[in-house]
Amino acid sequence: MTQIILVRHGQTPWNKDKIFRGTVDVPLNDQGREEAELAGEWLQKEKIHAAYSSPLSRARDTAAAICGHHKLQVADLPGLGDINYGEWQSLPLTEVKQVYSDLYHQYETAPQTVRFPRGETLEEVRTRAWAAVEEVVQRHPDEVVLLAAHRAVNKVLIAQFIGLDNSHFWRIGQDTTAINRFHLVGDTWHIITVNDICHLRSLKRGAYVDF
Repeated sequence: MTQIILVRHGQTPWNKDKIFRGTVDVPLNDQGREEAELAGEWLQKEKIHAAYSSPLSRARDTAAAICGHHKLQVADLPGLGDINYGEWQSLPLTEVKQVYSDLYHQYETAPQTVRFPRGETLEEVRTRAWAAVEEVVQRHPDEVVLLAAHRAVNKVLIAQFIGLDNSHFWRIGQDTTAINRFHLVGDTWHIITVNDICHLRSLKRGAYVDF
């Protein structure tokens, strides 16, 4: 039975300020590093055989904080890289809502139909990310594997794991360092946890913001 522990990276300054990140390599901030350390402590008694990450530092550093408890090296897995938001990257949410008002409304109401200007679609992200998951499963049969990625990537992967299409994108929460668990039993993925942030209970945090 292969087990996947899918983790979102910790907070970055751009998460906090609601700026679109995408393929821009924005590092963790102090809270993000603390979140990653807490995730590592939460998972330290788990048996993890291998770890893979998006090549972007915010995901890789989150994975490294977890893997420090397991004497594991983190390998880059490009298919887990964040969505390419194209022209939206580096823009604050408030500006996107104003400049791309029609497209942003479409993103809010029918995300599966949107191609970000000069960027990707959710389906393209899902295809490459799921191929990465399948590659990991083939490499590590009956093992526990940590995957560290991003909000949009995790959302479409979770949808794939539980049999939903991308129209359900907004129904899936992913807070920073959210832990999601899936077990492959035969040919069926079993959902164990989604958006588990119990390890963050000691932090002084504001209202939940899925960004």
